[in-house]
Amino acid sequence: MQNNVEFNRVLDHRLIPSVIASGILSFIGIVVETAMNTTFPTLMKEFGVSTSMVQWLTTGYLLILSAIIPSSAFLKRRFKTKTLFIAAISLFIVGTVMCGIAPVFSILLAGRLIQGVGTGIALPMMFNIIQEQAPFENMGLLMGIGTMLTAMAPAVGPFFGGLIIRFFSWRLIFAVLMPLLIVALIIGVTNIRQSSEVKKGSGYDFFGNAVLAICFLSLILSGNFAGTKGWLSIQTIGFFAAAIALAVFYLFYAGRRGEKAVINMEIFKERRFTCSLIALFTIQFMTLAIGFVIPNFAQITWNQSALVAGCILVPGCALLTVLSPVGGRVMDKKGARIPLLTGVLATVIASALFFLVPLSKASVISLTLVYMIFTFGQSFTAGNTMANGLGFLTGELKADGNAAFNTLQQLGGAFGTVIAAAIVAQAQNARNITLSHSTELGSHAAFGMIFAGSMILLICQILATRKN
Repeated sequence: MQNNVEFNRVLDHRLIPSVIASGILSFIGIVVETAMNTTFPTLMKEFGVSTSMVQWLTTGYLLILSAIIPSSAFLKRRFKTKTLFIAAISLFIVGTVMCGIAPVFSILLAGRLIQGVGTGIALPMMFNIIQEQAPFENMGLLMGIGTMLTAMAPAVGPFFGGLIIRFFSWRLIFAVLMPLLIVALIIGVTNIRQSSEVKKGSGYDFFGNAVLAICFLSLILSGNFAGTKGWLSIQTIGFFAAAIALAVFYLFYAGRRGEKAVINMEIFKERRFTCSLIALFTIQFMTLAIGFVIPNFAQITWNQSALVAGCILVPGCALLTVLSPVGGRVMDKKGARIPLLTGVLATVIASALFFLVPLSKASVISLTLVYMIFTFGQSFTAGNTMANGLGFLTGELKADGNAAFNTLQQLGGAFGTVIAAAIVAQAQNARNITLSHSTELGSHAAFGMIFAGSMILLICQILATRKN
């Protein structure tokens, strides 16, 4: 078996298919997550469940991700990459079949949780393959391709879900994905190879993993209660306080366990890595917040269909697809500073336009164009932020860094959606105002939060690209 030193880093006929195979699984996992949000009214009617119950299709899925993704560094050290890939895609296929044929809501929920296990294993795998096997001169390009596959999924999901719901049954969402899963399975089994030594070391830190999972769930639930009970409710404050307390506890706990922890705290000693980590969290927070606000606003205030509302995001998604590899290539040739600062400048401009231009004067075309400016910035920041941050780590710490990036990326997306939804929901609860106008006011407030996020992103990227 080869180790990291002996492995020949070459951009050959097996590396790119390996990235594509693991990337397809990651892409599908995120697409299903965002597409299912458009099916909630239909599912509530068909299965006779409440809003709070149907939301567990997303909340439960995210909880599983938060439990699985932090363990990616441990899984990578203990099992072969191909073994993990086969396990991930097999679980996802089983979950997809269960969802597609679910006769009752409990089977649908169980299928989503099983899909979550598969996605949780797959998401970090693609970037681990790139970090271990890609030639250093092509690292930015391949990180851009990998990021493209995952970053465009939140925009594709609502459009895909809206299209299916408008013309077909929600069950077709799962049926359509099966051929892609089979293709990914064939490509992965044929091309994925081992580039690092498998180590049979100490047992897994189940306690630390449970602490992280409960911490993340508490954070998400605090956002959920903010929308339903209010920002100063006992539930909102209680769950938020619990999340903070668990996070602090885990920092001390993991610091004492060292490399035996779920995620080795040594990675946070590098300031530029930490800044990159916060930056990626912020990017994903902003991306999914925008992905919620725009379709929601278009449907409620402008009375557009779910399909038309989703279409607002499609041109930006297409631009992201084209430019993500370009952004990575620029980093390969010019270094991280130029593409990262170019990208963050575009996201600041787009966020400012979203916030400062009154929504009453906006149109489908103007929102589409501004979102394209945002995705232009995203294409130069997301993948390069991760590549830049991981570049400051050495040896096996890269696997821990990758686990941290993927964990915080998922958490950022989940929290962005939850907080944006809470802001809009609180505005909608206002008395003596129409739902249309209150949604407009809530959307404007959410865009204000997104603009504040762009300022945090700017500061983090400046610090992450400075010399020590």
